[in-house]
Amino acid sequence: MVAVLPTKGLLSLPPNPKTRALLPSQGLKHRIFSVKPRALGGISLQSSNEFQKFQGVVSKTHGFGTKDGNLFICKAEAAASSPAEGQPLFEETEKAKFLGLEVTTIKKIIPLGLMFFCILFNYTILRDTKDVLVVTAKGSSAEIIPFLKTWVNLPLAIGFMLLYTKLANVLSKQALFYTVIVPFIAFFGAFGFVLYPLSNAIHPQALADKLLNDLGPRFLGPLAIFRIWSFCLFYVMAELWGSVVISVLFWGFANQITTVDEAKRFYPLFGLGANVALIFSGRTVKYFSNLRKNLGPGVDGWAISLKGMMSIVVLMGLAICFLYWWVNRSVPLPTRSKKKKEKPKMGTMESLKFLVSSRYIRDLATLVVAYGISINLVEVTWKSKLKAQFPSPNEYSSFMGDFSTATGIATFIMMLLSQFIFDKYGWGVAAKITPTVLLLTGVGFFSLILFGDPLAPGLAKIGMTPLLAAVYVGAMQNIFSKSAKYSLFDPCKEMAYIPLDEDTKVKGKAAIDVVCNPLGKSGGALIQQFMILTFGSLANSTPYLGGILLVIVLAWLGAARSLDTQFTALRREEELEKEMERAAVKIPVVAQEEGGNGSLAAGSALNPTAGDSTGSSTPRNV
Repeated sequence: MVAVLPTKGLLSLPPNPKTRALLPSQGLKHRIFSVKPRALGGISLQSSNEFQKFQGVVSKTHGFGTKDGNLFICKAEAAASSPAEGQPLFEETEKAKFLGLEVTTIKKIIPLGLMFFCILFNYTILRDTKDVLVVTAKGSSAEIIPFLKTWVNLPLAIGFMLLYTKLANVLSKQALFYTVIVPFIAFFGAFGFVLYPLSNAIHPQALADKLLNDLGPRFLGPLAIFRIWSFCLFYVMAELWGSVVISVLFWGFANQITTVDEAKRFYPLFGLGANVALIFSGRTVKYFSNLRKNLGPGVDGWAISLKGMMSIVVLMGLAICFLYWWVNRSVPLPTRSKKKKEKPKMGTMESLKFLVSSRYIRDLATLVVAYGISINLVEVTWKSKLKAQFPSPNEYSSFMGDFSTATGIATFIMMLLSQFIFDKYGWGVAAKITPTVLLLTGVGFFSLILFGDPLAPGLAKIGMTPLLAAVYVGAMQNIFSKSAKYSLFDPCKEMAYIPLDEDTKVKGKAAIDVVCNPLGKSGGALIQQFMILTFGSLANSTPYLGGILLVIVLAWLGAARSLDTQFTALRREEELEKEMERAAVKIPVVAQEEGGNGSLAAGSALNPTAGDSTGSSTPRNV
């Protein structure tokens, strides 16, 4: 509250003021100078010489100044609670704490961290397994991936979002969570124990061979989708696990139950925990991939490995459901205004129109699309070389396990460095690191593929072939690119939304989620499809893919530079607005009641600059 005191003297109120929620009072003078106030604990007033603090409240002085040489203004804050009989009117309830943290916060953060660990653990296993299935399958190759992402993954992703929107309108949040995640868990369990063992019976191998002979090798990729349809379905479900369970379910739930202060403090820790999950899940994939070495002849080692990994995926999925149930049962949700809960529902056309209308959102969308296209152009080419080096499913899977572990370690280190980068160099430098890393490592990778033969003698001296060197350099490219993405690109992208006004923030994020994420993932795939159908194979397209990568990354760097300028300006404007809000002072005054009695006027305020003393509440020179 704010007190306005004349400096020429301080007198008491009339002896018998009206009392409402307050206990009987002996007057303002008594309340100020009494050692143990009987009626009002929790007021802190500042005179020209000293503070006098009272029991039951912690005061916080925001500032004081003078007007016309006779007013001192101070601001004191207190937490008001409903007074019980014999209790002070103003009272601050101490919340239970453990190790310096509120118990309610701990009950939210630890289960959320465990949920995120389980989700990322599963995602790593599924990501490595999906590549092994579709790349090493008989009659398939890495050239299937661009067609798979465009003609299967993208339509199913759009279909899922439409279905999710419909379900969100009719189901509660808890029912919606279970309705989405349980089919994933059931499918992965069924794939490991039913679909994969029956794959030879349910895949139309003979028909696919006949079509391939008629159409030619250029249609190997599209026909492979038909040939190994159950593996392709697994690939799509694994992709959707990353976008749906992580982005939609987990982060939607986390944003629902945490406050802004908790998010600033604990969300970075989730990133560190996620990379611990990458390390452990990479070791798990490595272990199951090496089971084949201990099995007898004639036993399908990959089938045994798949059953073990899918069993872990199912158990982790059930643990996610249990943690979600426990948090909803045990933790109260923070209160939020209805206005903040309302979100615009944007279709694809509305999203596109909104993207075009805002330069800030366009630059942000360019970052998202450029990352998706760039990583796709390099990753698919690398996986084609990886299959040539490791044709066996178990060897391929074992290498991917090491790859995931290395990615987790590199990202963990980058997470620790990211705070220093943000503090020392700012948002702009952090946003440019990911495209720079991808450009430099991409140049090295494509150079080894295009000019590997002249380097063969030198590589032979260290026991490597140009193919193996390209595989290792491509792995380093993916490791550094993904670690920079997780530790710098994603935080930069999310931070860019913060200074926007609420309407632009919500609509812009909705537009980018609807349009740019799928466009980024399928854009690179469309480019590769065009190259494969034009030049006959992915290998023949490599020089052109390298040139396209250079153009995309340069556009990415330009958008990051433009966004940095706008982001800095918005941050300055936001800081200025906060300073203005802190400078604004509201002054409650003493109300004039019938009969000449005075009391504190609840909710009244006086504008000290306006000079207007009219209204239902007027100041009294007491």
